[in-house]
Amino acid sequence: MTENAQQQPPAPDTELPTQYAPADVEGPLYERWVERGYFEADEKSDKPPYTIVIPPPNVTGSLHLGHAFEHTLIDALTRRKRMQGYETLWQPGMDHAGIATQNVVERELGKEGKSRHDLGREAFVERVWQWKGESGGQISGQMRRLGDGVAWSRERFTMDEGLSQAVQTIFKRLYDDELIYRAERIINWCPRCLTAISDIEVEYQDDEGELVSIRYGEGDDSIVVATTRAETMLGDTAVAVHPEDERYRHLVGREIELPLTGRRIPVVADEHVDPEFGTGAVKVTPAHDPNDFEIGQRHDLPAVTIMDEHAVITAHGPFQGLDRLEARSAIVAALRAEGRIVAEKRPYVHSVGHCSRCKTTIEPRLSMQWWVKVGPLAKAAGDAVRDGRVKIHPQEMEKRYFDWVDNLHDWCISRQLWWGHRIPVWYGPNGEVVCVGPDDEAPTGEGWHQDTDVLDTWFSSGLWPFSTLGWPEQTESLAKFYPNSVLVTGYDILFFWVARMMMFGLYAMDGTPPFHTIALHGMVRDQFGKKMSKSFGNAVNPLDWMDKYGSDALRFTLARGANPGVDVPIGEDWVQGSRNFANKIWNATRFALMNGATIEGDLPDASRMSATDRWILSRLNSVVAEVDALYEDFQFAKLSDALFHFAWDEVFDWYVELSKTTFQAGGEPAEVSQRVLGEVLDVTLRLLHPVVPFVTETLWTTLTGGESIVIAEWPKDRGFRDEAAEREIGSLQSVITEVRRFRADQGLQPGQRVPARLNLDGTALAPHEAAIRQLLRLQPEGDAFTATATLPVAGAEVALDLSGTIDVAAERKRLAKDLAAAEKEKAQATAKLGNEAFLAKAPDNVVEKIRGRLAKADEDIARIQAQLERLPAA
Repeated sequence: MTENAQQQPPAPDTELPTQYAPADVEGPLYERWVERGYFEADEKSDKPPYTIVIPPPNVTGSLHLGHAFEHTLIDALTRRKRMQGYETLWQPGMDHAGIATQNVVERELGKEGKSRHDLGREAFVERVWQWKGESGGQISGQMRRLGDGVAWSRERFTMDEGLSQAVQTIFKRLYDDELIYRAERIINWCPRCLTAISDIEVEYQDDEGELVSIRYGEGDDSIVVATTRAETMLGDTAVAVHPEDERYRHLVGREIELPLTGRRIPVVADEHVDPEFGTGAVKVTPAHDPNDFEIGQRHDLPAVTIMDEHAVITAHGPFQGLDRLEARSAIVAALRAEGRIVAEKRPYVHSVGHCSRCKTTIEPRLSMQWWVKVGPLAKAAGDAVRDGRVKIHPQEMEKRYFDWVDNLHDWCISRQLWWGHRIPVWYGPNGEVVCVGPDDEAPTGEGWHQDTDVLDTWFSSGLWPFSTLGWPEQTESLAKFYPNSVLVTGYDILFFWVARMMMFGLYAMDGTPPFHTIALHGMVRDQFGKKMSKSFGNAVNPLDWMDKYGSDALRFTLARGANPGVDVPIGEDWVQGSRNFANKIWNATRFALMNGATIEGDLPDASRMSATDRWILSRLNSVVAEVDALYEDFQFAKLSDALFHFAWDEVFDWYVELSKTTFQAGGEPAEVSQRVLGEVLDVTLRLLHPVVPFVTETLWTTLTGGESIVIAEWPKDRGFRDEAAEREIGSLQSVITEVRRFRADQGLQPGQRVPARLNLDGTALAPHEAAIRQLLRLQPEGDAFTATATLPVAGAEVALDLSGTIDVAAERKRLAKDLAAAEKEKAQATAKLGNEAFLAKAPDNVVEKIRGRLAKADEDIARIQAQLERLPAA
């Protein structure tokens, strides 16, 4: 049927406190797990491997709900696999977060009245390491609070010695294979962070700006262009038109005057121009716009840089020294004074790129940078999914992945920072360029110097699935745990991180992808589906909820909302509901222990069991099979919901309640049910453990006397099914549910006892009469019994004597009033739905709402009439 986790367990301690106090349990339990090494992974083990790497949180970060959500899912997967007998590695670590960390330390220096330039590069980097040692990694302690079962002895940092060697190794290999190169191109520049950032680190939002139409040239040689960045006109080196645009054909190849500069620029024909957009002519600023740069390359146009790294104008003239926004206003004013402004539109709402770190408006800028030639790498990353070596879950996310990797531009990997992996390239006095690998000696001597830039943080985190296992050394850990089994991450970083890992893993590991499956989840949102943000006032510190309700409650709430690839709404009342579930598990187990529930000895033969016992074991095995299938499909919400309803509804609300009469009667049936209840709780707690580890550990060890549920065996479906018992208990539940509903309809208090006669002839419910009477508060009928209401249900008949228990006249009056209200509601809804004029004008959703009201009114009328019919005569 089902198995025991322990064949011969020690006698359990059946004493449990009357209430579950998470704060008293969780911390000590977690430290015990760590001390006993439950989460460590042995590369020498002959068990099959199961590996997941943590998406490395920033060293500057603290635990937010997104982390808590993702970590809950990973922890559930790894805990289950550990119980299934896999050598399980959940690889922990942190990212050095180049821009974010440098900004934090620079702010600290600013409080001292200093800048990084006052310290110099070497001393500044030492200061960052000092900050990391003192203040970084706060999230590690918070992960312990959540219960993360990571292998702490293997914790890595993207700037540690081993990972730095991996970064230098792959840079050298890519460079030697001509997949890394240095070139002057347009990049996204942040004037606040003073560094290039990648396309995917640019956040676009609609800003209010201005659209200004400017006349270049004079008379027949004039042409009108429109721009939202008037200051960039100082760097224009052409005007472009479509080659088939008849309006401008006479100007192609000629030069026109560029206002305010004294320069003349050519008109060029380029198919990039959309003749239907605006005036059909565009200004070309090759040094400050990516599209213009491409036009400039095609037409061999000069690229004139007019701003420095702070976005301050450097072009000679009256605007030199002005900030770009100051220059914009000044230039428009000067053009207006010269009569060059044809039209102005303010406000003009348009999409503007912002630095994802500091929110400063990005400035496209021509700059010499290092690039990865992604073409062959991206193709390999796409092929690995297309040919099935890597599966993306849910499958519908594949399209987004292909849209990205199939259209990937070369990746700018250099950053103008001091904190990070410095580019391992040296320049010599005579123009020499030498890329240095980890085993090479760097060039020395007069005139040699290293490149001052560092690598994009995503470069090092792209190596994470194999660098954390010791690559480039061929370690036992690498052989055992690569490729990773699953990557669990948010769909929002499918492009940031996942594509990078795919490209680098396939390249470095000779075509072996970094993981078998990519399981994508959504983002955590508030209970109304709105993105959580401090600015919205709806951000939540998960530690507050853990302090208030316990870590298990938060974890279960997050897991229960985790549908693959779909955003997860969450509210505090949901966490409170999960805390109630933890309390329910606690109280039910405490009751079971007090009534002798045990796992000692083999399960009795089914022939010795009651139908109730066979029913719950049948359902238990079905749930084991269901939960296993849902885990394999990453359906965390469904498996959590299945466990919730099985535990709360079937085990606690039905089986435990139905067993009370058996326990009270004693004898062999009670002993059998005690063993069955112990079995059911044992298996249920093990099924729940990956999602709610703390409460299940406490209860399971108390129930079984076992060492720890963390290392207990995962339940197996033993194939036991008893459809007859399930039908029998289904009928029993129908009787109890229907009579309870009738009692509530009649206004009877839950504990109020009522005389009743049960006719169970022809049904399988006779053995359950004692349980029916106990659960429904039905007392024997007695000599003066008069049936005032008879309920036929599930083939049985329950006759009740309600005389003296309710005020029949008052109840009739109340029901008559409710019936009148329901009939009025029906009449109103019927009238509206019969009004053709109303139906022609009303929105569909309004009409549907009225149809719903009509259906509800019909249901209420039928229900109230049935109640009136069941009432005894007044």
